Amino acid sequence: MTYNLSKVGKIYHCRFTIDGKRVQKSTSETNRHRAEEAAQRIFREAALWARKGRVIPTLRELVAQWISTHQNVASASHLKGMERFARLHLFDLADMPISCLTTEAVEAARSKLLTTHAAGAANHWTRQIRLVCNWAVRREVVPAIPFRIKMIKVQRRPRATLPVDLTAQWLAALDARASDAVRLAVRLMLGMGLRESETATARWEWIDTVRQTYTPGMTKGREAEPLPMPAWLIDYLRPYRKPSGLIVARTDGRQYARGFTRLPIGAANHAIGISHITPHRLRGTFATLLSENGAPVQSVQRTLRHKDVRTTIGYLEVDMHRVAIAQGRMADAWSLR
Repeated sequence: MTYNLSKVGKIYHCRFTIDGKRVQKSTSETNRHRAEEAAQRIFREAALWARKGRVIPTLRELVAQWISTHQNVASASHLKGMERFARLHLFDLADMPISCLTTEAVEAARSKLLTTHAAGAANHWTRQIRLVCNWAVRREVVPAIPFRIKMIKVQRRPRATLPVDLTAQWLAALDARASDAVRLAVRLMLGMGLRESETATARWEWIDTVRQTYTPGMTKGREAEPLPMPAWLIDYLRPYRKPSGLIVARTDGRQYARGFTRLPIGAANHAIGISHITPHRLRGTFATLLSENGAPVQSVQRTLRHKDVRTTIGYLEVDMHRVAIAQGRMADAWSLR
């Protein structure tokens, strides 16, 4: 049992027969010497997995398997991102067996992405390809990820938080342009740091008015821990209170789709002349204000339900006003004013 190497366009392909089945795989190489090495590896692994009754999938096939397996497990946004990855961003890697994903080939694909996307998007792409390949390793499809690729260093930019002194004005602008459902959702995000998706699934029966807590029952991390509810939020919700059901619902009673608050929030931003406030930045505003008002980072982490404190730290923006006050005190101590 052996293989034949042939050229299709500029790329070498190897053909062989295993268990009576003809197989053709791309080596993704234009150099014959490297193509020979790749073909030998493809052939050996195909023969090994044939004896075990397995076939090494291409990257396209692997991503499709991942999506199918996680259809009822992963979040809708995660699935949508993986589907976009499979549809638009596999490049020349799509039909390569995952065991042939060399560092050179993966870096070349990422370079193509960088012609139209920023470095941050390229890092997200790198996480996606690592995710599916690590999944293949756990399933013993391949013994290890066959490539090594580092993240690109990205200049971190300050992210917007809703200014405290403009919050009342911003909420008034929002209320003038949004439905009751959106008004409720925004206050749930601002008052408890909920994600937009968590406001869409929020239910009245998860509120404990005696203890003044809310226990989200459908979360990204599958947690179910009670969160303190501020008195102002309980008072705001009281006129809308129902025994059970969705807190935020469409007029026909159905759940809102992803992104339902984005346009009203954008309109409120424009009305008062601020920018970059998004549903997720309301969560960042909540986290930053908790920290600025004395909550330890571990408490903020638990409130946001992050597994890693580094994720929480990434949400917190520096309060430069407090830095200015501290600088003034230092100047006084140094007798410089």
